[in-house]
Amino acid sequence: MNDPVGKLPSELDQLPDRDAEETAEWAASLDAVTEHAGPHRAAYLMRRTLQHAERAGVPVPRLLETDYVNTIPTSAEPAFDGDEAMEARITAWNRWNAAAMVTRGSRFGVGGHIATFASAAWLYETGFNHFFRGKEGDGSGDQLYIQGHASPGIYARAFLDGRLSEQQLDNFRQEAGGNGLPSYPHPRRLPWLWEFPTVSMGLGPLSAIYQARFNRYLANRGIKDTAGSHVWAFLGDGEMDEPESTAALALAARERLDNLTFVINCNLQRLDGPVRANFRVVQELEAQFRGAGWNVIKTLWGSAWDELFRLDTTGALVRRLREVPDAQFQTYATRDVAYIREHFFGAEPALVELAKLLDDAKIAECFYTSRGGHEARKVYAAYRAAVEHKGAPTVILAQTVKGYTLGKGFESKNANHQMKKLTTDEFKGMRDLLGLPIPDSAFADGLVPYGHPGADSPEVRYLTERRAALGGPAPARRVHTVALPEPEERGFKALEKGSGKQEMATTMAFVRLVKDLMRDKETGKRWVPIVPDEARTFGMESLFPSAGIYSPLGQTYEPVDRDQLMYYKEAKDGQILNEGITEAGAMADFIAAATSYATHGEPMIPFYIFYSMFGWQRTADQMWQLADQLGKGFIVGATAGRTTLTGEGLQHADGHSQLIAATNPASLNYDPAFGYEIAVIVKDGLRRMYGQAPEDNENVFYYLTVYNEPKPQPPMPEGVEEGILRGLYRFKEGVATSADSPRLQLLASGTAIHWALEAQELLTADWGVAADVWSAPSWGELRRDALECDEALLRGEQRIPYVTQALEGAPGPVLAVSDWMRQVPDQISQWVEQDYSSLGTDGFGLSDTRDAARRHFGVDARSITVAALAQLARRGEVPASAVKEARERYGL
Repeated sequence: MNDPVGKLPSELDQLPDRDAEETAEWAASLDAVTEHAGPHRAAYLMRRTLQHAERAGVPVPRLLETDYVNTIPTSAEPAFDGDEAMEARITAWNRWNAAAMVTRGSRFGVGGHIATFASAAWLYETGFNHFFRGKEGDGSGDQLYIQGHASPGIYARAFLDGRLSEQQLDNFRQEAGGNGLPSYPHPRRLPWLWEFPTVSMGLGPLSAIYQARFNRYLANRGIKDTAGSHVWAFLGDGEMDEPESTAALALAARERLDNLTFVINCNLQRLDGPVRANFRVVQELEAQFRGAGWNVIKTLWGSAWDELFRLDTTGALVRRLREVPDAQFQTYATRDVAYIREHFFGAEPALVELAKLLDDAKIAECFYTSRGGHEARKVYAAYRAAVEHKGAPTVILAQTVKGYTLGKGFESKNANHQMKKLTTDEFKGMRDLLGLPIPDSAFADGLVPYGHPGADSPEVRYLTERRAALGGPAPARRVHTVALPEPEERGFKALEKGSGKQEMATTMAFVRLVKDLMRDKETGKRWVPIVPDEARTFGMESLFPSAGIYSPLGQTYEPVDRDQLMYYKEAKDGQILNEGITEAGAMADFIAAATSYATHGEPMIPFYIFYSMFGWQRTADQMWQLADQLGKGFIVGATAGRTTLTGEGLQHADGHSQLIAATNPASLNYDPAFGYEIAVIVKDGLRRMYGQAPEDNENVFYYLTVYNEPKPQPPMPEGVEEGILRGLYRFKEGVATSADSPRLQLLASGTAIHWALEAQELLTADWGVAADVWSAPSWGELRRDALECDEALLRGEQRIPYVTQALEGAPGPVLAVSDWMRQVPDQISQWVEQDYSSLGTDGFGLSDTRDAARRHFGVDARSITVAALAQLARRGEVPASAVKEARERYGL
């Protein structure tokens, strides 16, 4: 297309113009304004016209970017519902103690972050004093996602309200003694205070969106009224670089989550320097959020700027603010007034004239400290507008100075994220700025003192009264649950009986079990099936019409498969969370459901099923977040193993997730071979996580790997339940062809049990070797038990690992095999007294048939047979020639 720039056809050219003359008149009017009043005036009129049209309900595209000014003008700010002076004193104490705690901790080299809370203090304090609802009122209270680096300020407030002591503050980042404070929000380390772990940047905003969505899910399904719960996510502007931070913005807008507010602290700095050195991150974020459908509130300038904007009769000031890059604005905060007059106001004559009306003190105040995020009234107005907005989530872009009130050595310095302490003189300067009654004598021992106005002081009484009115202290985590009753036995019994001659993959066995459990009268409604757009792959489409796919809008269309038995049914009270192609979103769903027992006092039983390759490899950081948040439920890696997913190849061939999962202390990892093993594991998991008194329920989750390879499912042998749960039991004893038949032990997990059983037959028929076949549903649980036994030895206790006991006296060597890399079964090797070796699928996956892939990796039945003979040959129990003969016979 050769049209010149600006002359390209648009979509409007395709629409009929019913009155071309009127259209031409509008265009002529715009041309006239541009010619006589200038392009800036023309642009202003266009923006005001679009704004008016939007307010009038005229369907026109929204502006993605507005001027670099506050969304809420000073004249429109609501009355402040509180005592500003009192709240300023409370905030001053919290600023002081946050800085003191980190500085005192620096004696021990444990570090900490000071500058983040210093910039964000009013963003938190305004919320705590006026908006954040606690858990002692009606409902569940609000959910607060605190920015990880701001934790010292939250501890300081908990110290002021009496929930933390000086000793605990002095144990910041020193937890080994049992009375310390974790560096960041870690519910597992401080479960009475923190609800949500957020310092793995990007996961907090993603989880906050799905938490707000899950709140609506609970309400729409009639499980809990969550209308009184609001989700607040506090984020850094640098954190928004993480792809997860913005991954679900469209979902939040699409589902109209007006119970959600993002508060982005735009101090223009990340860890090493400016967030957008040559650009303006506020404008970028505004366009991104407005484009996604969010309500955007910019709180940029403090009240000192009001005079400047009144004097800006030409719009030159607003234009200049839009063009100055962030790094330059950061520089203004560190240079003298003469520099600002020259480099900011000297940009055009109108600004030069404006600057002549301002004294140096006014310019210094505006450019050094006066930001919207540092004034209670400005923040209060933004928060009030956010909670009153309906139909869309809100993001508040609050501009601040990083290191605010910490002195010139900190404020706006590139290195302030890594600065861990203030000097005594800097503290004294901070004290004078904040007006705190801390005498010089308090520094006599060389340590900065903590400050507290007294338990019965006006500040503490005010704080306590405000929190009481809002429903108690915050943040706070509470667990008020009762044990769930055991579900009916029908579903478990069906798998325990086996499938007879019918072949069934273990993936289908698990889905059938859950489908039965979802019918349970007592606990069925608490199951939360989660799948990232692969339900049909896993045979879950039968759940669509019965359970329904959750949609807050219901089903506003006629489904294309409406005439089919298993049609695609969406419903406002749907039970299934079908997330589309987003494992990260599905995992965020799982976390919200898995922690509902604490967040809402409603235990839910999530099971999240996915291509196993796309779980721990892709979202392992969220698995740690789940563990930190004390989540419970079943994570299911389907189509597991490196050789079972025929044709998919390297990207889909998972031979390592069991190993990655073993690194997570809260994850109980199982690789079941048969349907009945799944039944036993799930039943015990329900008991351990949900079926006991709340204080006895375990804060663990289960990871099961299941396969898409149809096999006959045998009935459960008697007495194997303990072995299944602990990780090992003898499934089939080998047959000796003579009294001196060599013997060995074959250990296998998952689908590898079938190769081991075939190898057992080959060893007996072709070589006269008796091989006992053991099922090893959990290499990880065997290792966990063995490690606990080793730890007990350090305490003087004699305990023998279960794997050692189970194999005690078993004749011959041990050969372990699985569809995983060898490191998975090798987890137990040091506790096996027999000669031990293993086979596995190390390396990258490949596309081929199952038989060919197993031959390639050397884990098929014939490869197992040769490996077994080699072990026996090394012990002198079969001739070495047998190994060579076997290789030739089996084509290896």
